[in-house]
Amino acid sequence: MIKAFKICLFFVAMICTNGVQLLAQTSIVIKNGEKWFGGAVNEAHQMPFKDGYSLDMYADTRGNQAAPLLVSTKGRFIWSEEPFKFTVEHDRLVISNAKGAITIDSTGQNLRDAFRNAAKRFFPSKNKLPDTLLFSKPQYNTWIELVYNQNEADILAYAKAIIANGFPPGVIMIDDNWADYYGRFDFRADRFKNAAAMVDTLHSLGFKVMLWVSPFVSPDTEVFRELLAQKLLLMAKTVKTGDPLKDIDEPAIIEWWNGHSAVLDFTNPDAKKWYQGRLDHMVKTYHLDGFKFDAGDADFYPPDAVSFKKATPNEHSRLWGEIGLNYPLNEYRAMWKMGGEPLVQRLRDKKHNWEDLQKLIPHLTTAGLLGYQFTCPDMIGGGEYGSFIGRDKLDEQLVVRSAQCSALMPMMQFSVAPWRVLSKENLAIVKKAVDTRAKYTPYIMQLVKQAAATGEPIARSMEYGFPNQGFADVKGQFMLGSKYLVAPVITNGNTKTVYLPKGTWKNDLGKTVKGPAKIEIEVAADRLPVFELIKN
Repeated sequence: MIKAFKICLFFVAMICTNGVQLLAQTSIVIKNGEKWFGGAVNEAHQMPFKDGYSLDMYADTRGNQAAPLLVSTKGRFIWSEEPFKFTVEHDRLVISNAKGAITIDSTGQNLRDAFRNAAKRFFPSKNKLPDTLLFSKPQYNTWIELVYNQNEADILAYAKAIIANGFPPGVIMIDDNWADYYGRFDFRADRFKNAAAMVDTLHSLGFKVMLWVSPFVSPDTEVFRELLAQKLLLMAKTVKTGDPLKDIDEPAIIEWWNGHSAVLDFTNPDAKKWYQGRLDHMVKTYHLDGFKFDAGDADFYPPDAVSFKKATPNEHSRLWGEIGLNYPLNEYRAMWKMGGEPLVQRLRDKKHNWEDLQKLIPHLTTAGLLGYQFTCPDMIGGGEYGSFIGRDKLDEQLVVRSAQCSALMPMMQFSVAPWRVLSKENLAIVKKAVDTRAKYTPYIMQLVKQAAATGEPIARSMEYGFPNQGFADVKGQFMLGSKYLVAPVITNGNTKTVYLPKGTWKNDLGKTVKGPAKIEIEVAADRLPVFELIKN
């Protein structure tokens, strides 16, 4: 080990193995046939990385989950406790702009080894579970139906319609704009006559209730002035007198998708205590069960902002993630370096189009490679509400195939109401997808418990499940655990190419197929192709 360390220090541009750490720019020779994954979940459709790809993860997590981790099909991994930049240059992977020491490990043989070795050393699973209702039943989010008009009457109507249309109750999420302003933790009186009674009614219908929250505080409000006086907000770096202690007296105002806000400084224990107190107030006063923690992206924290303790934008994002550990019923859309924790992640809002539907599988399986096993594949039909604006009619086939794609993922979440936008025939197909999930739920729950104990992904890429068999570029199917190959139709048509690894497989129609094989199948509108591995 000492000898290897000296060699690496001398050749700072050469690969360093066996966990040697370097701060200098490092150039790693990509082995013949070696392919790399990792970094940012929202970039997964571009993985494995091609020549010319580059990403600097400092203050940029691409609006979703990320981690300072790269893993390869040859068993190697790269890790740092801080963000870094990586670039693919022909036959080399160049690591630069590192904010901390870089660990390069070459002890594995394949992608599975690389993940397991990295997880064991740097983000071991905590053997804790989020609320299992998030996995065992579909989730329902009020966003697409109500957008910014969250109100008591329509929320109750949505919940009742779920049951009336034959869908099972599960977790229901009340989305943004339920309060008078950001930072105020009470329901707005003009839209909620009796919020506690509303939540009680939702409970009586069989739902658990989550509420959308963010780390932002609207300026020029009573809460803002209170927090500013206590210096619980992230502060702006200004120069007036030249005295740092006197100059730091203005809050950092952050631009985000809803305008401009101040943001809480969770490096300050008092800010964390204040926020925790407000969430607990909401639970006690309104009988809520948990929270949807939105925003908190590293991108929203200015690198030159002043905090109670010095922190990178990425670390601010990680601290936002820690808040959710207090609530088993949680969900995050942005995350940094929190693999192995009992936190539920959701893929970034996808548009209502086929291109974004095709990103679900690579994004979800890459989340697993970064330690985020409890991940939801965004809202069925798409959660990016802008892509719904101006549409008189949704693409019904897209909604149906989206539901099928989500059905055997760790979670499935509805937002647009299927009974409102689908024909009777297509609504029945979506309900069939929910029934299919119910059939596999015992196995899914078994995988969820295993993931909490071992860190092993629930949804796995083909390369992870069957290393070095040529599946690194296969993005249209995934393994549910080690037993089921799930191959949903994710294009506008009824044909599907399925890649079967070695072994004997039985499909959902009862037919036995021998692998390895590449097969073209016609898929009926109401079918989700599943292949069970019955013999290796």
